[in-house]
Parts: sequence; structure tokens; C-alpha cells
Amino acid sequence: MRPKMNKKNKRMIVQDKSYALAGIYALVIAGISTIASTTATAQTVSLASPDKQIMIELSDDNQGPEYRVKFHGQAVINDSRLGLEFQSIGEFGQGFKIETIEQTSHDERWQQPWGEREWIRDHHNRLKVKLSNDKYHFYLEFKAFDDGIGFRYSVPKQADLNTLNITNELTEFSIPDADKSLSWWIPARGWNRYEYLYTQSPVQDIDRVHTPYTFKLNSGVHMSIHEAALTDYAAMTLDQRRGGTLRADLTPWSDGIKVKTHAGFSTPWRTIQIANQATGLLNSDLILNLNEPNILGDVSWVDPGKYIGIWWGMHLNENTWGSGDKHGATTSETKRYMDFAADNGFDGVLVEGWNIGWDGSWFHNGDVFSFTQAYADFDLAAVSQYAIDKGVRLIGHHETSGSVTNYRKQMSDAYDMYQKYGVTQIKTGYVADGGDIKRIDEQGIIRHEWHDSQFMVNEYLHSVKEAAKRHISINTHEPIKDTGLRRTYPNWISREGARGQEFNAWGTPPNNPAHTTTLAYTRMLAGPMDFTPGIFDLAPEGLDAVNRVQTTLTKQLALYVVLYSPIQMAADLPRNYDKHPDAFKFIRDVPTDWHKSIALKGEVGEFVVFARQERVDTKQANADWFLGAITDDKARQLEVELDFLQQGKYYQAQIYRDGNKANWQHNPYDYVIETKTVTNKDKLILNLASSGGTAIRFKLLPNKKSKK
Repeated sequence: MRPKMNKKNKRMIVQDKSYALAGIYALVIAGISTIASTTATAQTVSLASPDKQIMIELSDDNQGPEYRVKFHGQAVINDSRLGLEFQSIGEFGQGFKIETIEQTSHDERWQQPWGEREWIRDHHNRLKVKLSNDKYHFYLEFKAFDDGIGFRYSVPKQADLNTLNITNELTEFSIPDADKSLSWWIPARGWNRYEYLYTQSPVQDIDRVHTPYTFKLNSGVHMSIHEAALTDYAAMTLDQRRGGTLRADLTPWSDGIKVKTHAGFSTPWRTIQIANQATGLLNSDLILNLNEPNILGDVSWVDPGKYIGIWWGMHLNENTWGSGDKHGATTSETKRYMDFAADNGFDGVLVEGWNIGWDGSWFHNGDVFSFTQAYADFDLAAVSQYAIDKGVRLIGHHETSGSVTNYRKQMSDAYDMYQKYGVTQIKTGYVADGGDIKRIDEQGIIRHEWHDSQFMVNEYLHSVKEAAKRHISINTHEPIKDTGLRRTYPNWISREGARGQEFNAWGTPPNNPAHTTTLAYTRMLAGPMDFTPGIFDLAPEGLDAVNRVQTTLTKQLALYVVLYSPIQMAADLPRNYDKHPDAFKFIRDVPTDWHKSIALKGEVGEFVVFARQERVDTKQANADWFLGAITDDKARQLEVELDFLQQGKYYQAQIYRDGNKANWQHNPYDYVIETKTVTNKDKLILNLASSGGTAIRFKLLPNKKSKK
């Protein structure tokens, strides 16, 4: 027998906290709200997405809560267990029954201060269930969107609950046809952080993996498991328990406890993105919608843009991070880079290796870093003033080598100093093996923590909060994975968190042709990545060398559109751009802040085509569009419809494409630059070479012209 429901309709206008200062209001429609009375009878409650294509069922009829998910009426997540396990009070799950049920609907449009799209619709149906036994209670909250679902646990304050240690999260994701469903993954809890090449295998063959974890069911449905709003909690990895059943495996503290908390907490959202096609995952806003609005207020000081840097020369061993004859971060070298930035319209210059501590084995001895003292050949005051005079900004850099206690002790002074000299962006680094983050506890004892443990989750966010107080943005390298916190803290402007460009200089092996075509459907589902594209000297040691960039030149251009970041680096040495001035024009032209982004075509690990419209301050209808298309080692021909362009307008398509004889192995520099006049009724045929790409700027023409 089902409990009786009380129904109540609500309609209200609420102000989105993200834009309170700007006076932007959002319409929120809260729909049916229901409360169920306590019952001892087993129950099953359902929640559908707004378009009714996704259905969640939550039940308590198997000794504890379980859920299942259907898409178009077919199971995409089979019966899967839910619950938490605590050190002192045991399991919250088994023996708990549904006591009350609350359902609401929500429809809101909110604006990003910067991003891959300016306006985002948050349209979902919500279910909140109270589960109780004879002593305790907790809540399960589900949200169903048209592009997937999110759910989380909340344990409120109640009698006899205070300090709590979580020893396990019992959340499962039971995937049907695990032997026939393909997945793309990197291993978790290894020596490295996230800097691996992706492996493709059936779901049943994985062990422990990081998220986002992307897979394609045997039915053709594409899915990805991740998490949103990760704060004060351990990162979730996935551990295969039995064929196709993945268990949430939280990254532990050094003492084995997973999460140290108190009653009154909520977990991050566990997310499942669901789409008919691979591109549906790329067009999803699920992760951002499950984060809280901006809490920083006016963030007009957060400034997207492009930069160059004293960086690639160190990876090529032309310079050193430390002092000496080959020192890269000198006053004179920085001024030379600033001249190049100013001449080519770049916003900033990143300088790595300016501060004392880089000499010797800095990778293993982060305690020697000073974040306020420069080497004698680097004058911070002089280069800061030079930047102002040139109309560019100095981008700061702090490498910790994982010695986070040393960094925290100096952080306030270091950020104050940067603020004094007008530095508004900092790239932070935590180069250390996965479990070698070094902290010193209250007793002065050295503890080694995982980079994605609860301790480090809080350390990364601490730096972002401290930076925000000084109107500084943070670009975290060797970070905790992105879970959409850029919505709440818009100064967390980008992250690394994957195998980047630098592996092409010295990695064994370097990034393969499928790496970036896989990143688009895996790492990039989490949020922006500072991949550092734009290498023009693709083989500094020759085409037959092991270490080289395994792409064509135009694929490097297309990466600026495909791999989103609000800050993009032109990563190569200035002299290499001088060799290809016409191709370099695309890097100069391409923006980093977008009004719209649309994934047009693609398959995981094979190819992807993105179209993005520039975000401008004037009438948006006049904004240009940009397109990027990349492929793996297979050359392919793609037909792309241009129906995303504004109807009735003519555009000049400035096309940068692979030449007819191009291929990444033997002829990566064969490219063609051509122009065509097009409208939204046209189609383009893109011919991509092996590991090639096409980059296009669609420049709006002021008046209608005859098509050529």
C-alpha cells in the first residue's frame, strides 16, 4: 500500500546569487511538492526527467536503499546499492526505510561570468527522501535532468551524532552488458595523478579508475560517471567489485579514514550523464547545474584571455627552471616575451622558475621553495612595470612540489606580494607522485597524503579562496579533478588534471594521436583544461624522434576550439611562430570566452567537431563563430552543416586545413589556408589527415555579398 500524498503547487521569483550585484533575475518554477507519512511497508518511488526519457526508481525493499535508472524505457543502471559506513556507528543504509518523500520541479536560466556558453538552463525534477531506522535518519536527494542525473547523501544533526568518520561509501553503479560495453579510462590511486594515456576496454575489464569515467553501452547509449561540487570530502574513484558493478571508492587519508566530518554534512553529487550520441555528453551542463551559484559577488576582475610563457624552452632543455647561464626566468627574457605578447595581442606572459628553490632536486624537495624571494637575475618590480607599460599582464607561478605545508605558511605573503605588483592570475603546481603530498600535522610529524584526498581537496580550495580575497585567479596544475566549482568560485579559472602537451617533449611515450580525441569525451566533461596547445615546431629532434608532437600543424590550431579553457596558451617558442605567420594568425584571432558552444559530430577517441560563438559586449548577433575538428590516426572526411550560423547573414570562412599530402608522421607541415563565403544553409566537407585537424573562423560580413 502506497502512502497518501499531500500536493502543493508553488510559483516564485528568486534572485540567482551568481548575479545579485548585476541585478539579473532568474525564474524558478517549483512544481509538485509531496510528503509521505511513515510506513513500515517496502516502497518504490520514481522520478522522471523533464522530458520523461530518464527514469529513476528508488526502493527500500531489499533490506536497504537501492536505485536503478532507465533511459527510453531501457535499463542503463541496474539495481545498485546506496549507503554510507561510519567508523563508530556502522552502516547508514541496510535496515533503513523510506519515511518521507518530497518532490519538486525547477526551471531556471542562469548566466556564467565566463565559460563555454553564456546562458545555461537548469531544468530538473527533484526527489528528496528521508530514510530512518529506529535510531538515526539521513536523506537521499536526486535530481533528474534531460542530460542525466545527480544524487547525494545528507546526514543532518541529530541526537548522539557529532564527530563522524566515514570508512566507506557504499554507492554502486551496476552497468548492464558490462562485457559488451566499451569504456575509456585512466587508473586511479597509482604513482601518478591523472597524467596517463587513456585505455579502451570493456567495462568488465577495469579495476580502479578515475572519473569522469566514460562508457558506451552495447545498446549505443553513451554515459559518463563523475561527481559535482566536491568540497570537504574525499574524491570518488570507481572500483569494480564484480562484473559490471562499480563501487564508489573514496581516496583515504594517510590513517585510512576516508572522510572526517560532523553531523550536518552533505556529500558531493554523484553524477551520471546520459546521451543517445557521444556529442550529447559534450553538450551537457549537468556538472555545472549541480554546483552552487557564485558566492564571490562581483567577479568582473576574472579575465579570460590568451598567454605565452617561459615554459616550453625548459621542457626542451633549452633553458633551466633554476638559476645559471641557461636560466629561463630572467628579467631580460621576460621583457622579450612581453614584447612578443604585446605585438601579437596576447594578454599575459607566464614566468616559471623565477623564485628561489628550483636549483637541485626541486621535484623531491619542495620545502626549499620561497614564494616571495626571486633569483638575482629576475627583478619582479621591473618586469611588473614593464608589463603595465606594454599593456600585458605578468602571470605568476608557484610550484610546491607537493610540500603543501610550506606553501600554506607562505601563501598570504606571496599573494599579497603578487597583488602589490598587479598580478591577477597564478598558475600553481603540485608536482608529486600520487600519494606523496607532504603535510606536517599538529605534532610536527610528516604525513603523506593522496593528492585527491579530503585533506588536499580542502588545500586546493583554500588557495582559491585566499586568492579571491586579492582578486587573483587560480590555474591549478597537478590539481584535484574539476567538479564544476568554477560556478561557485569563478576565479578557479582553469586546471590541468590530464596528460598535457609537455609529455610530447619528454614523455615515454608521448601523447598519441587519439589522446586529444579521447580527452574531449573524458577529462573535458569535468571542466576547462589548460592543455597548452599551439606547438608549431612539431619535431624539434626530427620526424623520426621518439619525443615529438604526433599531430599535424592544423590540428594544433583546432585544439584551441576543441579543448575548452578560458585561458589558452600559445605554448611554443616565439621564433617558431615567426616561421608560420599566416597559420599563427588563427591563434591570434581565436577567443577564449564563448556565447555558445555546440558539439556537432564525433565518436569517443576517434574524432570531434566543435562550433563556438565568440562572446562579445556588443550585439551578440554580430559575433563571429569558430570551428575546430580533430581526428585520431585515421584520416577521415566529414560533412558539416553550417546551420548554427545566423540565418540570413553571410560569413567569410577563413579555413586552416590539412594539405592533400599531410599526415602527422612524415608531412605534418602541409597545410592550406583558404577563404569561402558561406551562409547557414551551406555544408562544408572537411578532409582531416592522419592525426590532423581543421580550424575555421567564420567572420561575419558587414553586408550581403554574392556567394563565390
